[in-house]
Formats: sequence, C-alpha cells, structure tokens
Amino acid sequence: MRIFTAALATETNTFSPICIDRRAFEASLYAPPGEHPETPTLCTAPITVGRRVCVEKGWELIEGTATWADPAGLVNRETYEGLRDEILGQLRAAMPVDAVVLGLHGAMVADGYEDPEGDLLTRVRAIVGPDILVCAELDPHSHLTANRAAASNFFVYFKEFPHTDFVDRAEDLWKIAVDTLEGRITPVMSIFDCRMIDVYPTSRDPMRSFVDKLMRIEKEDADVLSLSVIHGFMAGDVPEMGTKLLAVTDGKPEKGASLARELGLELFSHRGTFIMPQIDERQAVDEALAATKGPVVIADVWDNPGGGTAGDATVLLEELLARGATDVAVGTIWDPMAVQICMAAGEGADIPLRFGAKSAPGTGNPVDGTVKVVKLVRDAEMRFGESFAPFGDAAHIRFKGIDIILNSTRAQSFDPSLFSVMGIDPTSKKILVIKSTNHFYASFSKIASEILYCSAGTPYPNNPAKTDYKRAPKNIWPKVDNPHGTEKGAA
Repeated sequence: MRIFTAALATETNTFSPICIDRRAFEASLYAPPGEHPETPTLCTAPITVGRRVCVEKGWELIEGTATWADPAGLVNRETYEGLRDEILGQLRAAMPVDAVVLGLHGAMVADGYEDPEGDLLTRVRAIVGPDILVCAELDPHSHLTANRAAASNFFVYFKEFPHTDFVDRAEDLWKIAVDTLEGRITPVMSIFDCRMIDVYPTSRDPMRSFVDKLMRIEKEDADVLSLSVIHGFMAGDVPEMGTKLLAVTDGKPEKGASLARELGLELFSHRGTFIMPQIDERQAVDEALAATKGPVVIADVWDNPGGGTAGDATVLLEELLARGATDVAVGTIWDPMAVQICMAAGEGADIPLRFGAKSAPGTGNPVDGTVKVVKLVRDAEMRFGESFAPFGDAAHIRFKGIDIILNSTRAQSFDPSLFSVMGIDPTSKKILVIKSTNHFYASFSKIASEILYCSAGTPYPNNPAKTDYKRAPKNIWPKVDNPHGTEKGAA
C-alpha cells in the first residue's frame, strides 16, 4: 500500500482583526515533506501515528507538507492557495496512491473561501478519483460542511475538550483506514444537524457523561466505527456553522442516521447547560485574594488566542494592579513590540515600557510604567500533552510586584511549563492568570487550589444570541428557542 499524508490547519475567528499570512504558519509549524518532528502538533497526529502504522504493516507512507497556524482571523488568499497547491502538487507527484490520510482543523476561513477544507478535499478527490480512500482527523471546534463530507469516506474528530485525545483519535483514524484498505469494513458517514451553537467542555457534566456514552456505544456496537460531536465554532461566521453529530458505521447509513439523530437531539436537550459558570474580573480578583492557599488559577476565558483573539487584554491585570495584588504571575500578554524592546534592553534592565491592549476595543488599556526585565527566552515553548506549543521570543518582566510574561507568538496557556520556562515557579504563586477557555484544565488542575473562570472585557464574540452574524444560519439555537419544533427530545 502507498499512503499519502499531509496537514493544513488553522482555526479562523472571522471577527478577529489579526489576519494570517504564510509567516504565521511558519511561526507555529511549517514542516516540508519528511521534516515533521517525532512529536505531533494538535492537527498533525495522523502523520506521526501513520509512520508507526505503516512501518508495522510494511506500507509506504508518503509525507507531504504539514503546517499549522495558531488561531486568528482571515487567512490571506495567496497563503491558503499556496499551501493548498503545495500539498496537491505533492499528491500528484505521489500518484498512484491507495489512500489519503489528512490532518485538518476544520474551522479555517480564507479570503475568497468560506470552506477551505471542503475546497482542499474536493480537489484531493478530483486527483485520486472516486475509489481511493480519503479520510481526515479534525478538531471538533469546526464546521462540518456538505462539500467536505461529499469528498471524503470518513472523518474522526477529537472527543475531548481539552483536546487531550488528539493522538488517540489519530489511532482510531488509522485503525478504520487499515481495516478499510484490507477489506474488512466499508465506512459510511451519517450526519445530524443539532441546529445549535454552544461550548462543550468535557471536564464537567453533562458533556463528560455524553462523551463517555459515545465511547461506550463504539465499544459495544460492532456496526459503529466512530461517533463524534462537532461542537462548531461560534466565532466563525459561515453558512454551515453549528453543532453536528457524526456517526461512522460499517455500511449501515440508515442505522447511522437514526443514531446520529437520537444522540443529536439528546445533546440539544441539554442546551445552555454545558459551559462552566463565569464571573467578572472584580469578583475573580476578590475570590483569588480571599483564598487561603494557592495557586488560584484565574482563566481569562474569552481572551483566548486558541479562539483567534490577540491574547493581549489587560482587563484582569488592571484590576490586580488597582487592588495592589502581589505574588501574582500573568501568562501571557501578546506584545511583540514590547518583547523586542525588552530583548534590546537585556536581562536585569529597568526600563519604561508600554505593553498590552493594542489589538481591539474591549481589551482594556495599555499598561505604562517602569518594569524590570527578569528573563529573556528565544523561541520559547510550553508543553501540550505529548507535543510542544511555541510562544515565540518571550520576556518575563516584573511590574509593581506582579510577574508578567510577554510573548511574540500568540498561544493560549496550555501548561504550567509556560511559567517555568520563563523562570517562574507556578506552584509558588498565590495567583496565576492565564489565557484559555478550557484547554488549560488538564494540566493546571493538577496544581491549582482553585480555578476561577473569568469573563473580562469583550475580546471575543462569546454570546451567539447577540452576535451580529452575517452568514451563519438564522434557524439555530440560541438565535431561536427551538429550531427543531416539536421533535422528540428537543423541548
């Protein structure tokens, strides 16, 4: 067997002012054929898992380009078309192949392309023809469109949020692919549109129990090859935005459709109960200061670079400064210009600096003052599960008793190693302020005495009932109360 694999991924917040060009992909991950590292990034696990599987099977794995850009706004047209055509050219050169196994995100939007993944997969199908296996692993914070489904045999999505299972799901993807290529199964997809948009952390119920149920069905029913909840991405203003339920069965599309509908309506019946309770910055600082032990983790949930924002909001920092808080570490505030200034000044320097809140309204005010440059790190990285997430050249500064990490490559706060690589012991601090919606939970929960979810400022369109969508579906909860009418389980 000859298998072609590649990855092209980012998550597009269509409301974000930060556009993505080729440099953004190169800053996060750009690996030409054969140069992908041994450890996967979030959307490239099909490549690293595929290496092992193909060695075990004695098959030939032909690697194309793997590239990922941290979430932001619209992707530059020339950038998307250039990376797409690079991968398609590699596929043409590899022909004939027996399968195409891709790593995608699923929420990319480019200038002129509302569904880049659908465009890519349709072009892949045109190259390989109707009989060659085409499959992909995707992030659930994405859009499942008709075009991409029509061009592919099957998809597997991460089940967990935080996405701690991206390697496990790549294993599932390859198992189904191997069984298909060896003639044991015929995967078919059935999709149910839940007609809703919500946030579904699996670190708490009701989503925890729902995902456990999906895995139980997969284990007990031989006809069911994979079940996925496509959460949707509320900051992506595109026509097919929203939550969907995907069932991949072994040649049983009617059974899959019935199961997807049943599970989708069950999910819909819990609408509005999934996301964790949130408090504002004043209450968050009140509770953190009153805590008897630390570290108290305050998650700035909506200034999350993982959702396409800048990650430069200062609303929480301003509240902490106003209260005279110390024994605090903030990670991170994105400000490449301030990092450059700190790099030029050098470690140990005391310098006047303005930093933060440059990207958009609703992110607070720039902070001004004399800071100490404590530590500088070139090409800094933090852990994220089995992989590493770069946050670029970074500066650890100290201002009025608060330790602050400034970074030059936007990245959400995945892991406490974010602090330790910058010379800060996170377990020694009373308060840790991080930028993440829920990906932080898997690692920070291990050291936190308490976790506070804070909604501070308005850097992100976090209320879909009020968001001024132009392209997204109108008949979708919470825009309307019950888009399913009187269907059983929808009330």
